[in-house]
Amino acid sequence: MKEIVTYVEMTGPDRLVAAPAVPGLVMEPLDRDSPLITGLLTAVGAPYGWKSASRTGREWRDWFAEAPERMFRLLSFEGEPAGIVTYRPHPGDEVEIGSFGLLPEFVGKGLGAFALTLAVRGAWAARPSVSRVWLHTSSLDHPRALPNYLSRGFRPFRTEEGERG
Repeated sequence: MKEIVTYVEMTGPDRLVAAPAVPGLVMEPLDRDSPLITGLLTAVGAPYGWKSASRTGREWRDWFAEAPERMFRLLSFEGEPAGIVTYRPHPGDEVEIGSFGLLPEFVGKGLGAFALTLAVRGAWAARPSVSRVWLHTSSLDHPRALPNYLSRGFRPFRTEEGERG
């Protein structure tokens, strides 16, 4: 399946164009041992063919082990788990938003822009001196993903075309 991957970045917290707050939508830390992580990443990624949607137990263990610095945040709406954000710090005071998404039952309810605002604020707060926040998105992700990133102040810095197998 043909895919375009777009990499976007934000080089200062002042570049965030915050979306209006959504009452009841909050983001909170998730311990890396939480059983919610694999279930959320699987459910969020399944509609878009993310690798997380089909990982085996062994692949999950390897994924956790490859980046012990990876951080997790739970997005909740009115007390119910609604999505997940993962952060991965990189050398040079950069933070990658590795995963960001809502569970299918929360998509299309007007939560995505503020959820991304919360996720970006969390990325800037992930380390004492973050100089760059970045992520990538695919043309196979939700059709509002890239427009949401651009609306929040991210700018593209690379695209790659290829096949997802």
